[in-house]
Amino acid sequence: MEIALKLVSGVDVWLNTPLRPLEASGTSGMKAAHNGVMNFSVLDGWWIEGHIEGFTGWAIGPAPTEIAPDNNMNETDADDLYYKLENMIIPTYYNDRKSWIRMMQNAIGKNAYYFNSHRMMRRYVTEAYIR
Repeated sequence: MEIALKLVSGVDVWLNTPLRPLEASGTSGMKAAHNGVMNFSVLDGWWIEGHIEGFTGWAIGPAPTEIAPDNNMNETDADDLYYKLENMIIPTYYNDRKSWIRMMQNAIGKNAYYFNSHRMMRRYVTEAYIR
């Protein structure tokens, strides 16, 4: 937990590249949002719901359509990752501090507000246990 605390509180962008559709949930990205960290992840797990492109973070690759791992997506995802780093993320970080801070606020206000342990427990109880 000590290492996680240092990682989550010491980064500006949370990079998450699980193999779609195998992301269990993505709680580390949720945790990062509580610290104003934007996520940069494939659209899998919680990020499908929490992602608002250029507002709460960025998606890597296209929207999910597969139900089994697709290794052919690796090149597409890598191209998108490098394109967005070079043309969106890095320029915003260094050249548009106001927009960067606003996105940090959005990560907290939209994602941290909604994706929390209270919601998780409520959904487990109502959707898994009381059916």
